[in-house]
Amino acid sequence: MLNQNSKPAIGISCGDINGIGIELIIKTFSDSRMLDVCTPVIFASNKLLNFYRKTLPEASFTFQNLKDTARPYPRQINLYNCWEEEVNITPGQLTDAGGRYAVKSLQAAVQALKAKHIQALVTAPIHKKNVQSPEFNFSGHTPFLKQFFGVDDVVMLMCADNMRVGLVTEHVPVKDIAQQITRQAILKKLFILKESLQKDFGIDKPKIAVLGLNPHAGDEGLVGKEEEEQIKPAIKEAKHNNILAFGPYSADAFFARGSYEKFDAVLAMYHDQGLIPFKSLAKGEGVNYTAGLPGVRTSPDHGTAFDIAGKNKADETSFRQSIYTAVDILEQQYEYAQNRSNPMRRMSNVVLTNVEDEKIEEAGEAEK
Repeated sequence: MLNQNSKPAIGISCGDINGIGIELIIKTFSDSRMLDVCTPVIFASNKLLNFYRKTLPEASFTFQNLKDTARPYPRQINLYNCWEEEVNITPGQLTDAGGRYAVKSLQAAVQALKAKHIQALVTAPIHKKNVQSPEFNFSGHTPFLKQFFGVDDVVMLMCADNMRVGLVTEHVPVKDIAQQITRQAILKKLFILKESLQKDFGIDKPKIAVLGLNPHAGDEGLVGKEEEEQIKPAIKEAKHNNILAFGPYSADAFFARGSYEKFDAVLAMYHDQGLIPFKSLAKGEGVNYTAGLPGVRTSPDHGTAFDIAGKNKADETSFRQSIYTAVDILEQQYEYAQNRSNPMRRMSNVVLTNVEDEKIEEAGEAEK
């Protein structure tokens, strides 16, 4: 928990050692003002940092080796060595070593987060293919974190200055999406999303838009049954549980008409339904936040970028914003806990059972 005089210790996993992760880290913390924001703890190795530091001649970057993650040096860049052995670093190449040492870094970082040695974790990008092993059989950071912390569910929540987009399904083949769109799955995501918007973003009565799965949100059952059989019942039940959920909305009209600006978050049914408009319409730099964990985890909204790795071409803006977002969320959580600890400042629950959906005209209405 933070107080006004502390700088939170932010753990940083290195990502694929052949990707742009270390370059992003070095560029971000070459600006000494970042040490006024947080105390960074990088989970990697001396040799890895020094390798990429040589590719960035303009960077002003020094670090302290850290033996105990519970005691990072304030106003210093801290490095916790996760391995000592020689590793072949080949920028831009998809190799087994790239994935294996990305996982070593991540595992050490989440252990520190669980032990509360760090207050938040920012993860540099990994590649889904080369991290696969008997010890790490996950499609990405989000399902790994869910299992590691033993939580029932989480929400992959993309955040920007003007919008937040959460997902019901994440890295799922398109042919398998529909069977995972169930009333219970949607409800779980809505509960987590509401709590996160309140606790992590300081929104007392968040309004959440729910998208349909099918074109024109199913056209009342003419173009798919999921809206009538799963999505609408989930929204109705959510309202009975004091969640301001509205929809389902046809995704194309919803984003094209700027309707997302009327809501605190949008719940999309699948990855591209949410991520394409987010990356097209988001203002500022996008950040991926894992809502529902007992700790704070953010990441930039891009991948390993092998095509520019090691060439001093990576833009660290999204990575820096991931750190800012993590610190902002920590501060908001502290304020939320303080408010709840004072009975005079608690807010009473609001019954929303009879709330009606806002009417947003669908673009496909004229086509019916």
